[in-house]
Amino acid sequence: MAIGLHDSDFKNPVVRWIDQRMPIFTMMQKEYGSFPTPRNFNYFWNFGALAMVNLMIMIATGIFLAMHYTPHTAHAFDSVERIMRDVNFGWLIRYVHMNGASMFFIVVFIHIWRGMYYGSYKAPRELLWILGVVIFLLMMATAFMGYVLPWGQMSFWGATVITNLFSAFPFVGDWIVSLLWGGFSVDNPTLNRFFSLHYLLPFVIVGVVFLHVVALHITGSNNPLGIEPKGPKDTLPFHPYYTAKDSFGLVIYFIVFAALVFFAPNYLGHADNYIPADPLVTPAHIVPEWYFLPFYAILRAVPDKLGGVLLMFGSIAVLFVLPWLDSSPVRSMRFRPMARIALFLWTISFFVLMYCGAMPAEEPYVTISRIATAYYFAYFLVILPLLGRLEKPLPLPESIARAVLGGGGPLPAGAAAKPMEKA
Repeated sequence: MAIGLHDSDFKNPVVRWIDQRMPIFTMMQKEYGSFPTPRNFNYFWNFGALAMVNLMIMIATGIFLAMHYTPHTAHAFDSVERIMRDVNFGWLIRYVHMNGASMFFIVVFIHIWRGMYYGSYKAPRELLWILGVVIFLLMMATAFMGYVLPWGQMSFWGATVITNLFSAFPFVGDWIVSLLWGGFSVDNPTLNRFFSLHYLLPFVIVGVVFLHVVALHITGSNNPLGIEPKGPKDTLPFHPYYTAKDSFGLVIYFIVFAALVFFAPNYLGHADNYIPADPLVTPAHIVPEWYFLPFYAILRAVPDKLGGVLLMFGSIAVLFVLPWLDSSPVRSMRFRPMARIALFLWTISFFVLMYCGAMPAEEPYVTISRIATAYYFAYFLVILPLLGRLEKPLPLPESIARAVLGGGGPLPAGAAAKPMEKA
């Protein structure tokens, strides 16, 4: 072995030659082949891999769409129609990209909920969770800017309403709005800025995803029991066990994705966005895309503009401090019956907000939104901190292997740890 070359174990001469000089295959084998993972993953753990696949689909289709899109207010709408009608398979690429955004948010919402249910935000994985919330914020910014690009009625008025929200901030609000607009209203400079950022931000997301994966591989994965692996019996190599499991989940995901693209491509969109943008005609009901509806309902639930904006941003910001709000030493809500009920009620409140966000800003939807908003924040700021001190968790199993090999029934005597043992 020459000095400076990596000692590669691969048999294939080409792979070995590359790996000796740049050991990427050794790294992949270590991180995605022999990497020890808890043996009790369920299918909720598929959604991280699905999110990565979805991100690659969005970037690939976005690059092809950018080749034919014209970021100008006089031509943007027509260029999208040309993609749909004249570009070879342009309709398919656009529908995949458009519905891919919805699929991305569905996958990430489930991924976040899994983290909340199984306590994946608790020590030592706080930074892993924070990076995940950063990815979520970048996704929201990217999706909002992408929704503006077709330059239909809902694109234009959605951009006008959302960018105007920043004017609520004292002193700097008007300056921020002018910076976003690039002028005195939503116009061509705004569209150019949004197109540039919409193209750029997915690559920023890739960078944060890389950090997210690095943090995951440093601390290791959480698992449905919320207890750390205590030896080789508690883990399995990632390949072939979880590559096979992720592949099955990927097949199901593609079936759902294909059904949406080929049979209901406009189901999650808004009909008004097939009308060219007209600054002189305001739509009867301005609504954002469905994945923004819960936060839009929180915004409208507060009669004060600044208060509504602060609560809307606060609904995301509270996720950053969730690891420190939940004071329970037990991770998984399998062993926290009261916290499990509270989380299910929070989930209901989230869907109620989503429904109310799609409805007009009138009664009874405003009152319902206020009740759901109150519970949304109470769950994080009041219920979780109190339950961490008051709730008595169920006994934890002594190891992952014992719980798995026990067949899910009652564990043998001595197999349970103390109820409040730190997970």
